[in-house]
Amino acid sequence: MDIDSYIARNQPSWDRLGELTRRARHRVADLQPTELDELVQLYQRTSAQLSYARTYFHDPSLTNRLTRLVAAASGVIYGKRTRSWRAIRLFFAVSFPAAVWDSRRFIGIGVALFFVPALAMGLWLTHDQRALDASATPAQRHTYVDERFEQYYSDQPHALFFTEVTTNNIMVSFLAFAGGAAFCVFGAYLLIQNGLVLGRVSAWMITEGDALRFFGLILPHGLLELSAVCIAGGTGLRLGWTLIAPGDRTRGQALGEQGRRSVVVVLGLMTMFLAAGSIEGFVTGSGLAPAARVAIGVVAWTTFMAYLIIKGRAAAARGFTGELGELQRDEDRRAAARLDPLVTI
Repeated sequence: MDIDSYIARNQPSWDRLGELTRRARHRVADLQPTELDELVQLYQRTSAQLSYARTYFHDPSLTNRLTRLVAAASGVIYGKRTRSWRAIRLFFAVSFPAAVWDSRRFIGIGVALFFVPALAMGLWLTHDQRALDASATPAQRHTYVDERFEQYYSDQPHALFFTEVTTNNIMVSFLAFAGGAAFCVFGAYLLIQNGLVLGRVSAWMITEGDALRFFGLILPHGLLELSAVCIAGGTGLRLGWTLIAPGDRTRGQALGEQGRRSVVVVLGLMTMFLAAGSIEGFVTGSGLAPAARVAIGVVAWTTFMAYLIIKGRAAAARGFTGELGELQRDEDRRAAARLDPLVTI
C-alpha cells in the first residue's frame, strides 16, 4: 500500500482520536463510557500504525504527526488516574520552588525594601530620644509594651487566633503582590511602610528593656511570615517590572508568561502562611520557654528556605521556570520522545 492510500484509509480514525483526546483533556467526564473505550482502542490502533509507518514509509511528516497524536492520547489515558495527586506533588517539588528561584533577584529587592527601613527606623529610635518621643508618648509606649504586645498573642483561643492571623497574613501578602504588579510603586510603598512599623515597635520594646520578650514572641512565626510577605512583594515587583520593561516580547506576551509564574508563587505561599499561622496560633502564645519557641521558628524557617533553594536550583538546572502549564508541555515532549526518539516536538 502506498503512503497516500494509507493516509486516506486511516484519516477518519486519526481525526476521531484527536477529537476524543481534546475533549478528554478539557474534561474527561464529558466522554461517555463507550467513548472512553473507543479512545483507548483508537490509541492502541494508532500506536501500531505509528510503528508501521516508521518501518515502511520513512516519512518524517507522517511520523511526526502520528507521534503527536499518540503522545497526546497517552497523556490523557495514563495521566488521568493519578493526575490530581501527581500534579500536587509536582507543583511543590518543581513548579513552586522554580517560580520562586526564577524571581530571586526581585525577591531580594523586596527583602531590602522591607528590612532596610525596619533596621534604620529601629536604630534611629533607639539612639535618638527626641525621635522616640515623637513616635509616641512615654505613656503610649508603656501601655503597648506592658499590655498590648503580649496580649495580642494570648487573649483568644488558639484555633480562632490561628484563623485570624493566617487570613490577615494572606491579605497582606496579596496586597504586597498586587501593589508590586501595579508598576512596582504601591508594592514598594507597602513593603517600606510595614518595615517602618516593625522598626518602630522593636525600638519601643528594646528601649523599655523588653528585647528578649519581643524577639521571643516575634521570631517563632515572624521568620516564616515576613519571608512569605517579601516573596509575595518581590514577585509582584517582578510582574510590575515586566509591564515597564517587557524586553524583546510584546507587553502582553511578557505579562502572560510572568503572570502564569506569579500565580504559582501566590498559591505556593499559602503553605508558608499556614505554617506561620500555626506557629503563631499554637506556639508563640503558648507556655513554652522563649528559647524553645524561637528554636521551633528557626527550624521551620530553615527547612522551608532550604527546600526553596535546593529544589529551586535543581528545577532551574532542568530548564524549568515555574510557569503554569510548563510541566505538562515537558511531559508531552518526553512522551513523544519515548515513542520516537528521532522526533522533536
